[in-house]
Amino acid sequence: MAQVRTLLIPSFWRGNLRFEIPIHLIMRIMGIDYGEKRIGVAISDPLGIIAQGLPTIEYTNVPEALQKITNIVREKEATEIVVGLPKHMNNSLGEKAHAVLSFVDLLKKHTGIPINTIDERLSTVRAHRAMLEGDLSRKKRKERVDMIAAQLILQDYLDRIKR
Repeated sequence: MAQVRTLLIPSFWRGNLRFEIPIHLIMRIMGIDYGEKRIGVAISDPLGIIAQGLPTIEYTNVPEALQKITNIVREKEATEIVVGLPKHMNNSLGEKAHAVLSFVDLLKKHTGIPINTIDERLSTVRAHRAMLEGDLSRKKRKERVDMIAAQLILQDYLDRIKR
């Protein structure tokens, strides 16, 4: 008999809905928008359909950032990580992209789960645009931009792997 996990999904019109999902179908993917001082983080729902933002990680050194991410991986039971790779418009890799790739190498060793990169060109611009359309104050935009960029990176990845 296949192992299953019961998921409770809140529903405002019927209370909680209960689903039994085979464990091999559950995949929680974490999205990361890496920055020198802050890391935006998002996690998918258990079925890998929708990206949800998590609090932004603020850190002072890379080992601290790695530990915080590893804690989230364990807590959320992430099975994979996708990290935004900031390419130039001509598709070349610059200094920031190489810093991200170095971080990805460390993260692979630290977490032991698969890590992929995805082109994140303009994800921060898209995040700012979405927040401007939502009429958020400048202070709230600054607080949330990394989280929203991580959500956009992860949602792009989820949409790509579902095709």
